[in-house]
Amino acid sequence: MSTLTIRLPEDKHSRIRQLAKHREMSVNKLFEELATISIAEFDAESRFRAMAARGSTKKGLALLSKLDAAFSAMK
Repeated sequence: MSTLTIRLPEDKHSRIRQLAKHREMSVNKLFEELATISIAEFDAESRFRAMAARGSTKKGLALLSKLDAAFSAMK
């Protein structure tokens, strides 16, 4: 396991401590969870971009049009 030192403005640090307390966890655990979420989002975006680069713009736009129509019909 690694140790990481970060610098934050005092007001932001105070809010992070409040958030961790509210969630009944340590600041360390809170940052671990936030890092996990950020990494998962980055991985999903990377996979999406890789798939999009291999895909067809025409087919993608057609699919978005179908979704727009479906959501419009739901209103």
